[in-house]
Amino acid sequence: MKKALWLVTLVSVVLLLVGSPVLAGFAYEANKPHLGGDVTPAEAFEMLQKNPEHTFLVDCRTRAEYQFVGHPEGAYNIPIRFLSDEAGKKGYIEKANTNFGKDLQARFNPASDTLIILCRSGNRSCAGCNEAIKAGWPEDKVFNMMGGFEGGKNKNKASSFYGQRWDGGWRLEGLPWTYKMDTALMYKPDVDKMADCANDTQLKVASK
Repeated sequence: MKKALWLVTLVSVVLLLVGSPVLAGFAYEANKPHLGGDVTPAEAFEMLQKNPEHTFLVDCRTRAEYQFVGHPEGAYNIPIRFLSDEAGKKGYIEKANTNFGKDLQARFNPASDTLIILCRSGNRSCAGCNEAIKAGWPEDKVFNMMGGFEGGKNKNKASSFYGQRWDGGWRLEGLPWTYKMDTALMYKPDVDKMADCANDTQLKVASK
């Protein structure tokens, strides 16, 4: 009896592991129609390795997500929406970054640079692709990273993981990510303001 129970338990564990999106591989698909192409996190990583001088990862999540949830190593933060201080029924309200296209142009070159755009799970990144193409990027140089950084939510209501993000994504694929904040990668207008403030302080000190 004990042996039979042990075998049932073993088979259940094996099936659970085989069915895991992390171990078995996740079937990615774009969350929304958009211009440009689609890549999985693994394909995005491969593209970055092949041509690091002209292929860039653009993280279009909010500054808070980029800093506190973590981000892929080497990813540039250019939010497509900003988290406001206005509260709504589902939390704080996000407002569109109307300069998203210009922010891309300030960092990258449409003529030579390929952009891979990611967000949390692959929704905002679709909009980011459309905006990049509006800003002058050819469609064959813009890619939506399916699954985003955190992946999709578990939709099985019987699961203890229901509602949690565990379906694919950069982090669950085991690709390199970090919490480290690098001013070379942070949202450029914020870094520029920080530099201007530092320069103003230095000028005031020098004038005394």
